[in-house]
Amino acid sequence: MGFFDFLADAGSRVFSDKDKGPEITMPIIKHIENSGVDISHLKTAFQTGVVTLSGYVPNQEQKEKAVLTAGNIAGVSRVQDNLILGAPPVEVAEVEQAVAAAAEAEADKPGEASFESRTYTVQSGDSLGKIAQEFYGKASAYQKIFEANQPMLSDPNKIYPGQVLRIPE
Repeated sequence: MGFFDFLADAGSRVFSDKDKGPEITMPIIKHIENSGVDISHLKTAFQTGVVTLSGYVPNQEQKEKAVLTAGNIAGVSRVQDNLILGAPPVEVAEVEQAVAAAAEAEADKPGEASFESRTYTVQSGDSLGKIAQEFYGKASAYQKIFEANQPMLSDPNKIYPGQVLRIPE
C-alpha cells in the first residue's frame, strides 16, 4: 500500500498506437481488467491526475499489475494503492471498515515497499535487453521482463521513456 508517482503525459502509448490515438474513453478499471487482474472486488477513483485503487486482489502479482497498469495511463501522475491481498471479508461493513482503515494508515507511504518485484522507470535509450543486463547480468533475459509486463507490453521493442515496468526477481 502507498502511493506511486508516474509521468502523467507518458502513458497513452501503452494502450494505443500512434495511428489510432489514445483510447481516452476506456475506463481505468477496464484497462486493469485487460491486463489480467481480477477486478471483481476492486474499485477505482480518479481525481486531478491521481488514481486511487481500493478493494481486494487475490495475490501480489495482480496487485502490482493493477498499480502499474493504472499508472501507465496518459494523464495519471500518481496511484494511491489501498489494495488488500486476499479474499474480502463476508460482511460488507467489514469490507468498508478494512478498506478505510488501510487507506488511512497508508496514505502517504511510498508504495514500492509493498512490492515483491522491483520497478524500473524506462529512460531514453533503454531497451528491454539493456534493462535485463542491468538487473540480471545478461541481456538475453529480457523475455522475463516482457512476460511480467504483458499485456501492458505488446512488443518487447515498444517501450518508451517514463514507462514504469515490473522487474521480477
